[in-house]
Amino acid sequence: MQRHSGVYDPEDLSLLGTIFDEAIAALPASMRTPENRTAIAQLILQRAASGEAGLGSLMNLMGAIASAA
Repeated sequence: MQRHSGVYDPEDLSLLGTIFDEAIAALPASMRTPENRTAIAQLILQRAASGEAGLGSLMNLMGAIASAA
């Protein structure tokens, strides 16, 4: 994933959206609050801005959460 001046390609945005959707789906219904959704979105964007390594580790974390749910 490449970042240019804070602008993401449509493919990158699609991937980030998928990660977000999977993270939210992994939460129990009681934790799917607007505040938690915002915090998760911010975390995903921060990791995306840090590069592929940060995003890869986030994807691994989301996979582990989904497996445990």
